[in-house]
Amino acid sequence: MTRTIAAPATAELEVRRSRFLGLVVPVEGREEALAVVARLRAEHPAAAHVCWALLAGGHSGMSDDGEPSGTAGRPILEVLRHHDLDGVLGAVVRYFGGVKLGAGGLVRAYTDAIALAVAGAEKVERIPEVEVRLEADYADAERVRRWAEGEGFPEPAAEYGEAVVLVLRVPEATREAAVAALADLSNGRVRVME
Repeated sequence: MTRTIAAPATAELEVRRSRFLGLVVPVEGREEALAVVARLRAEHPAAAHVCWALLAGGHSGMSDDGEPSGTAGRPILEVLRHHDLDGVLGAVVRYFGGVKLGAGGLVRAYTDAIALAVAGAEKVERIPEVEVRLEADYADAERVRRWAEGEGFPEPAAEYGEAVVLVLRVPEATREAAVAALADLSNGRVRVME
């Protein structure tokens, strides 16, 4: 079972005068993750390194950000994999304390910092979702919105023209049932766009 985290979580660790700030953040993909990393760099301009790893939608990535190769990004990634996380960015901000830790010490410090952040995060089951594009008249668009709210789905995005194009996010396993329910609700007037 793949899981993600419900909200960002942080942890702090000190190892031989160096501060390691671990952070895990739920993200949809690489662009969002890189924006978080850029924000961390802006928030911590005096930090020596902002190392990170990403697991999102089958994609992964990592950066040692100037630390010796394999001593930061890889350990962070392995912690995320160990906890079966997806849709998660793990980042560690390091403030150098003047004492070199060596490769083994760095691996332990980055592993421990991100593991503490993961331990403090609320994990939730990750349910794969799909987008369903629908075309409806204005009255039926309002019915679709109310139905989505009643089912606990996010409010559909809407584009208005002669008709309303709605983009509904539903769990992949319930796509067909949702389409059938909307067809029943609108007497067949709401149609799925391919």
